[in-house]
Amino acid sequence: MNATMSLEKSNHYPVMLNQVLSIISPQHGGTFIDCTFGGGGYSKAILKFPGTRVLALDRDKLTKKYADELTKRFPKRFNFFQEKFSNINKVIDSNLTPKAIIFDLGLSSLQLSDETRGFSFNSKNYLNMEMGINDETAYNVINTYSKEDLATIIKVLGDEKDGKIIANKIERYRSKKLIKNSEELASIINSVKRNYNKYKKNPATKTFQAIRIFVNQELTELILGLIEATKLLSNGGKLVVISFHSTEDRIVKNFFTLYSNLKKNPSRYFPISEKKSSLFKSVTKKPISPNAKEINENNRSRSAKLRYSIRSNNSFFYPSEFQNKFINYFNLEGKKV
Repeated sequence: MNATMSLEKSNHYPVMLNQVLSIISPQHGGTFIDCTFGGGGYSKAILKFPGTRVLALDRDKLTKKYADELTKRFPKRFNFFQEKFSNINKVIDSNLTPKAIIFDLGLSSLQLSDETRGFSFNSKNYLNMEMGINDETAYNVINTYSKEDLATIIKVLGDEKDGKIIANKIERYRSKKLIKNSEELASIINSVKRNYNKYKKNPATKTFQAIRIFVNQELTELILGLIEATKLLSNGGKLVVISFHSTEDRIVKNFFTLYSNLKKNPSRYFPISEKKSSLFKSVTKKPISPNAKEINENNRSRSAKLRYSIRSNNSFFYPSEFQNKFINYFNLEGKKV
């Protein structure tokens, strides 16, 4: 069986499926870990190849019904865990030698289409933005956090230059009436933006992204998830990550560069060799993007960037330099390091 397959045959349209399958080569069998199960697109595609086994994780409780379907079809080859991928070490046997570990970051189409979650700009339901296993809600953040904290969250996590103005507007609005849903929040943000009807994207996009990232601790989850996944991989194992915004991609790029052959030599006079500080022996120098056909069929894929690396045979060590490089996200999202 060929390692690529038509995207049209996939019910949930996983982003860059053909590229992922070409990289991980499931036609040769092996164990694979799907860290962001969602609707099961990647897992389902991998399991079509004989000799494969998939272990999948997802924090969203709504994904379990899709996981249960695969469990019934492949009881000996598929296992599902309702867990964050930063806790992958708690559910996956450390003696396992996965051939590849896959991360498809960001919101799934299932989450976006469910207006009860508050991810949609037009949702009139309770403002939560929770992906699952959360300590915080968007409702609490928007209605109780100080305007200074809101401004920082919106500016840093959303890259929104008008973060302070938006935070001030939110504070004035909530002093009279609590903000209960996404439609209200989007309207408040849009009122700050001049000529907002001329924006290609909804002007509230960056603020919504920032609040969602904060509520779900997405950046620290990613940092810890990459570290834990690398710990599980052995020589030749592949780490595949698909990101959807520049901050995520920057984190992934930095991780791969810091601990691979792409790290710059201190001096051109030093011999180039695989150092003991290298966790990866091969890394994509530039991200892979979806082709025009896929973007046309699935607009969600337009901002996707795929990077992957191949694990070296060096023993794992905790990559403190990488974690310290992004310590501001741990401080902002409130995770202890």
